[in-house]
Amino acid sequence: MCGIVGYIGNRNVKDVVIGGLAKLEYRGYDSAGIATLDNDKVTVVKSVGRLTNLEKKLEANPVSGHLGIGHTRWATHGRPSDENAHPHQDCSGRFAIIHNGIIENYLSLREELQAKGHQFRSETDTEVVAHLIEELYNGDLLSTMVAVGKRITGAYALVVMTKDEPDTIIAMRKASPLIVGLGEGENFIASDIPAVLEYTRKVYVLDDGEMAVVRKDSVECYTLAGEPVTKEVLNVTWDAVAAERGGYAHFMLKEIHEQPKAIRDTLTGRIASDLSRVVLDEEVNWSRDFVKAIDRIHIVACGTSWHAGLVGKSVIEKLARIPVDVEIASEYRYRDPIQTDNTLIIVISQSGETADTLAALRDAKARGRRVLGITNVVGSSVAREADDVLITRAGPEIAVASTKAYTTQLVVLYLLAVYFGQERGLLGEDQVRDILAGLHDLPQAAEEVLDAAPQLEKFAEEWKDAHDTFFIGRGVDYFLSMEGALKLKEISYIHAEAYAAGELKHGTLALITDGVPVIALVTQTDLYEKTLSNIKEVKARDAFVLGVTFVGDEALRKSVDEVIYLPRTMPLLSPIVTVIPLQLLAYYAAVARGNDVDKPRNLAKSVTVE
Repeated sequence: MCGIVGYIGNRNVKDVVIGGLAKLEYRGYDSAGIATLDNDKVTVVKSVGRLTNLEKKLEANPVSGHLGIGHTRWATHGRPSDENAHPHQDCSGRFAIIHNGIIENYLSLREELQAKGHQFRSETDTEVVAHLIEELYNGDLLSTMVAVGKRITGAYALVVMTKDEPDTIIAMRKASPLIVGLGEGENFIASDIPAVLEYTRKVYVLDDGEMAVVRKDSVECYTLAGEPVTKEVLNVTWDAVAAERGGYAHFMLKEIHEQPKAIRDTLTGRIASDLSRVVLDEEVNWSRDFVKAIDRIHIVACGTSWHAGLVGKSVIEKLARIPVDVEIASEYRYRDPIQTDNTLIIVISQSGETADTLAALRDAKARGRRVLGITNVVGSSVAREADDVLITRAGPEIAVASTKAYTTQLVVLYLLAVYFGQERGLLGEDQVRDILAGLHDLPQAAEEVLDAAPQLEKFAEEWKDAHDTFFIGRGVDYFLSMEGALKLKEISYIHAEAYAAGELKHGTLALITDGVPVIALVTQTDLYEKTLSNIKEVKARDAFVLGVTFVGDEALRKSVDEVIYLPRTMPLLSPIVTVIPLQLLAYYAAVARGNDVDKPRNLAKSVTVE
């Protein structure tokens, strides 16, 4: 997720672009840059770090002109640096481009363009598009971008300018957001509405597979194939603060609703187009012999990431038959863990800066172990220090309570499990295709789960004064119960506990009294009857039970007080959709109790001290 701004008109282009980027810095903040066109010259200024670093550079190197594009970056390809910051240019410097998304086939395009003599300056996938435009340019930017769209695959919002057509900016969208702000004698482009609200409340929201030719006095919209389309003007009524949250009341709610896209982005380029295999070769430098030799995996993480690791353990052991230990990072390095030369260490951290997780990583490296980092931040310490890295591509997460970072961590762990299984020769072709088809369909399933929000809001309002809540489940449902309880505790401040449903008779039932809320997760087919029996045990003690199960399960409805239905998916993959109603439940409970949802008491987003 990155922030994009474009402008053409008579205002000070630097002020418009930088001001817009400031409104979008929540979308990315590891580097920023601007390109302007003035006196037949494209000038690019960019800087690693926060937007203030770019502003300082611009004080020393002022830019001017009537047309400009700017970008604030959340890295996915290439570490944060001046060279990798956007905008990117072609060899001649005639074109400048900014991009939000992932170009899946960048490597083959890069090799093709290098063979034709193109010189690359960065590590990014985006620069490939700048050189491709240079290669294909035919004197008409619109038809050139149609040709470019036919060559690139992936998810993207692209904005391009050229000195050869000084009155034009072209914006194109595939699976990444892009809007056009409509003014008088000026027009704007942005990845999100907050960037343009100071100047206009009239916008075109580009739909997936559309592009716009933006000039000072006109905006023309087309399909990516170049066919004209007619757009309706959206009149924005949100205030500026709400607009930064996309109209949502809180960042947490916005980030919950961003999960379908985040899941899709994390899968992009990592599954073969025919669903025959997981493709990680460009990200991890492992031979098949190395994968086959792994005798044990230690997953090390904290909090929500630790809960993701517990699900990962279950899936990796099932699909790859590798023993997995999941360790809390703050305990791991103090207990002298048993490792061999063939033990793989996996550390998981959203920020990549979690102090205890970093300490465990460094301890493992000192012991000579190979470390895989799973993180959301390309330039983080985990990303720099691990031997191999898989980026989750969730985009910046502003709310303290983690939501989309968790689901994308799960996606990476599932991909990793299938990868291990296929490389070790344990998964048949049909089994791989079934799992990957299920993963491919998860973004749509996540969209459908969000429809349960009104039901969960109503339940939370009725239950907001509860002192205690219990979550129960079996198998991976138990691990999801742990995450659901944590979410509820950290933002609503309602005491919540998670229990393996089969353990109720070993003491926990003593806590179940009349009206106590129990959230029961029932998605594991092979454990269904057992879990149903455990639910009857708490109902016999007069608990109020909210069941979570797949659509069509009428048996559970007869055994609980209320049911949240999930779209059907493989039970193996259920955690990725099951967690979403638990996140919504915690969110609405916190709102009902009047809490500061995005900044819960005593907590910080990244724990950088032990």
